[in-house]
Amino acid sequence: MPVYEYTALNTAGKKLKGIIEADSQPAARQKIRQAGNYPVDIKETIPRARAKKGQGIQLPQLGKRIKQQEIHVATRQLATLLGAGIPLVPALNGLLEQTSNSALRTIIAQIKDGVNEGNSLTSALSDHPRLFSRIYINMVQAGEASGSLDVVLERLAEFGENQQALKSRIKAALIYPMFMAMVGIGVLFMLITFIVPSITKVFAGTKQALPLPTTILIKLSSLLASYWWLLLLLFLVGIIAVRIALNRPTGRRFWDRMKLTLPGISDLNIKIASARFGRTLSSMLYAGVPLFTSLGIVKNILNNMLLSEALEEAAIELEKGKSLSQILRGSKWFTPMLVQMVAVGEQSGALEKMLEKAAESYEKEIEAKILALTSMIEPIMILTMGLVVSFIVISILLPIFEMNQLIR
Repeated sequence: MPVYEYTALNTAGKKLKGIIEADSQPAARQKIRQAGNYPVDIKETIPRARAKKGQGIQLPQLGKRIKQQEIHVATRQLATLLGAGIPLVPALNGLLEQTSNSALRTIIAQIKDGVNEGNSLTSALSDHPRLFSRIYINMVQAGEASGSLDVVLERLAEFGENQQALKSRIKAALIYPMFMAMVGIGVLFMLITFIVPSITKVFAGTKQALPLPTTILIKLSSLLASYWWLLLLLFLVGIIAVRIALNRPTGRRFWDRMKLTLPGISDLNIKIASARFGRTLSSMLYAGVPLFTSLGIVKNILNNMLLSEALEEAAIELEKGKSLSQILRGSKWFTPMLVQMVAVGEQSGALEKMLEKAAESYEKEIEAKILALTSMIEPIMILTMGLVVSFIVISILLPIFEMNQLIR
């Protein structure tokens, strides 16, 4: 049944937006009127059958953003409905009624439309690659094949929520230092550009040779006051140049290698990659996705060319009959603890459980390390600000002291 997006007015003249299923546009208009509303605009979303003919999937309207958290909630709700024994199409209907985001409701309606046409849920989800990742789709496919779709969806929701929670904790830990840095840079810029020139004007009329710190401060202040726009432009050009370089294979490889080898951040980046590897591979194995297929998908979420290439080689070696622990042991990018946990999991037949434990351990270490780093940033920033302000104060006071000595 086609799905329509509509705009209508209620009896109080308030504008309403939503979606409705109907056999045709007149039927949709009639349903809206029966609900006591006046239809203003009705537009059909492109159904799945037409998308296969080349018309494409209609994207949500601009400004209607679908957050990942909403996807996780919808996944858990669908898992609950399926776990209660409700068939897939009625479960999607129930999910449609519980979803408040109109853009997400449109997507769910399109998925339900695809399932109604006789397609699998995996096939319907595949029409929305921007919302549902390869991991999500492959796990759903494994759940449909094994008849445990509700269990797989529950695990998918847990996996997404865990990843989101870790990202949120990391962002929360970085917000304060970033805010402090921005405020500090802004204050110093205002001080050097606008305050210092009005003070150093006093020394301009004197024929006295100014101390070196004062000369440096005056020249720096003059440079910022006259050419701040040029410095800002150079900064923006530098950012664009770096982004272009990182989009090239050679630049990306150089940056990815730096992340894994640079002292101070290499250990953290390797642990972040290990946590992602363990959590994702564990979830896919729990869902019944074969190890070889899982490795091919996991390599795309590590966000590092060197690690992706290592997993490509691992997949090749896996086909030759080697165990995963042997393959990972031969790579310098995977930590000894992760390799050992994989080996124990292979020996005990509980690889997914060991990977999950390793991921949990690394996630705790990552959080503790980031908190430790951010706690160090604050005193370093305060010390830096103090040194810069001290330099400014000394640069202003030195010529004043010298003038006082000359007067005496």
